[in-house]
Amino acid sequence: MSERRYGLDDLLTLMAVLRDPERGCPWDVRQDWDSIVPHTLEEAYEVADAIERRAFEELPGELGDLLFQVVYYSQFAAEEGRFDFRDVVHTLTAKMLHRHPHVFPDGSLASRREGMSAAEVETRQVHSRWESLKAEERDARTEAATASVLDDVPRTLPALSRAAKLSKRAARVGFDWPDSRGVIAKLREKLAEVEAALAAGDREHAAEEVGDLLFATVNLARTLGTDPERCLRATNGKFERRFRHVEAALAGEGTPLAEAGLARMEHHWQAAKRQESTGTTHSEGDSPT
Repeated sequence: MSERRYGLDDLLTLMAVLRDPERGCPWDVRQDWDSIVPHTLEEAYEVADAIERRAFEELPGELGDLLFQVVYYSQFAAEEGRFDFRDVVHTLTAKMLHRHPHVFPDGSLASRREGMSAAEVETRQVHSRWESLKAEERDARTEAATASVLDDVPRTLPALSRAAKLSKRAARVGFDWPDSRGVIAKLREKLAEVEAALAAGDREHAAEEVGDLLFATVNLARTLGTDPERCLRATNGKFERRFRHVEAALAGEGTPLAEAGLARMEHHWQAAKRQESTGTTHSEGDSPT
């Protein structure tokens, strides 16, 4: 007899039982809108991490954890008489139909484009139409007197990601450098201002200028067509690999990390960089990596 495969209705039933004040799980019963938000952010990052590591065998579980967050919020809303999971699905489907007139010409799920393959549809036109439709939706949600192109950029995004979205929105209406050279000039300007503030002993002003420097760096990533969050995650991974190499090399020498000194650490750090460039698996002295 084959194992039963659970469906979406089973998941919704499970959540309702978990939240039951009499028969449910005490932890789940205690949760509310705010307490779940950190878990939602964590699950989203775990999905991204699994994809970047190409750990596709882990992905069903990670995507399930992320879906569970949506089910959680929908259960809260159902308990309060606001909406339920089916309203979420309906709203999403209707929105996607509205945003894809090049696929569903009459706005219904049954309609189909005739005469052109997906490859023949102009990507730039699709993107332009998508942004125009999103802008219309923002205007419908916001009073005209207070509408801004920066509306609905979530404040809870990581600062790096939010900076990218803010600068991208502003760039779409012409508030942008003509090319990356202008951004690089701004980076130099901001770095000089950091140095000047430090020289003056004004650490508070220096910290403010560091923020400006980071924002300019985000803009440089955008002009290069890359995601700054992804760039930094890649650098974090590189730093971690190299520092773990330093730790392992020092351990192989019998040198405690706290006693190695910067010069010895830098020696092994450079060895790790050379190892990466040559594809070797050991540094001098056959220290493990």
